[in-house]
Amino acid sequence: MTTPATPSALARAEALYDAGRYEQAGELAARHLADDPEDADALTLLARCQHRAGNHAAALTAVEQALRAEPELLMAHLMRTQILLGLKRYGDAEAAAHRTVELAPQFWGSHYALGTALAETAEAGRGRDPVRTAAAYEAARTAVALGPEEDAAHFLVGLTAQRRGDHATARRAYETTLRLNPQSSEAHNNLSLLRLRRRWLRRGAWTQAAEGFVASAALDLGDRKARFNLEAMAWGTAAGARWVALLGFLASVLGSAPVRTGATGADAVVPFVVGAVVLVGAWAGWAVWMARRVPPRLRRPLLLVARNCRPVLAMAAAVGLLGLYSAVTLALWSFDAGVVGALGTPLFWAVVITYWVSRSALNRRMPKD
Repeated sequence: MTTPATPSALARAEALYDAGRYEQAGELAARHLADDPEDADALTLLARCQHRAGNHAAALTAVEQALRAEPELLMAHLMRTQILLGLKRYGDAEAAAHRTVELAPQFWGSHYALGTALAETAEAGRGRDPVRTAAAYEAARTAVALGPEEDAAHFLVGLTAQRRGDHATARRAYETTLRLNPQSSEAHNNLSLLRLRRRWLRRGAWTQAAEGFVASAALDLGDRKARFNLEAMAWGTAAGARWVALLGFLASVLGSAPVRTGATGADAVVPFVVGAVVLVGAWAGWAVWMARRVPPRLRRPLLLVARNCRPVLAMAAAVGLLGLYSAVTLALWSFDAGVVGALGTPLFWAVVITYWVSRSALNRRMPKD
C-alpha cells in the first residue's frame, strides 16, 4: 500500500518547480491531490506545471477546479490569466486579469497580469490597438510603482512604451530591467533593437546592439528572435559591402579600359593607377571600419550565425565574387575587353539581384511572434 503523501510534499513540489523540474513537481502535486483532491494550492501548482509543459487545456481544467474550491485564491486567478493567454482566449484572459486587480489592488502582480493581458490583446488583432496598448502601459507603470524592484514590471513598461513609440522611456525601462536582472534575455534583445535604430546617430550603437543580441541568444538558446536579429545584422554587413564591391568594379573596369583599347603612356597609366588606388582604398577602408565596428569578441558569434543562414551566405558570395573579379581585372590588364565584359556584367547584376532575393528570404525567416 502506498504511503500517503505528507503535507510537506507540496512544499517539495514547489521547490522542484522553482528548480525547473516541472514534470517531477507535477507528479508530486498529483500524489498530494490523490489524498486531498480539493486542495486549491496543489491544483494551482499542478496547473502551473502543465502550463509549463504546454498542456494548456489540462492546466485550465486544474486551475478552474482550484477556483471552484477557493473562488478568491489570487494565485489561481493569476495562473488562469496566463493559461488563457496561452490558449489565445484574449477576452477571457483580460477579464481574468481585471478580477486579479479587484482581489488585490495593491499587489504589483495583479497590475502586471492586467498589463500583460492588455498588451497581448492589443497585438493579437490584424492591427495594433492603441487604446489597449496605452492601458497596458498605465497598468505596467502601476505595477512598477507597487513593485519597484520587480524586473518583470519594468520590462513590461519598456515593452508597452516601445510599442507606443516612446523609445526613450522604453530604453530606460530595459536598462532598469537589466540592472535588476542581468539574465533577462528579452530585455537584452529589445534594448538592442532600440540601439540598432540609433546606429547612424550614436557612435558604437551598432556594436552595443550586436553585443545585446549575442547576450540574449546565449542566455536563452531557444530564443529565435535574438538569433534572427543576429542573422539580420550579419546580412546587413554583407549587403553593406555591396557598395564597396560595386565601386571597386567600376574602378577596375574604367581603370583598365584604356590599356585594353590600346592606349599607351600617361593615357593608359594614370587611369590604371587611379582605378587601382580606388579599388584598394575602398576595400581597405571597409576592412578598417568593420574591424572597429565588430570587435573580436563579436566576430565568432556572427560568423557562427552567418554560416548557417543561406541569405547571408548568398549575399556574401555575390559580393566576394564581384570583389575578386575586380582585383583580377586589374591584375590581368592584358585580357581581351570582350572577355572581361562577358564575365563582369553577370557578376554585377548578380549582386543587385542577390540583394533583393536574399533580403526577401531573410524576411521569411523572421519569427512570427
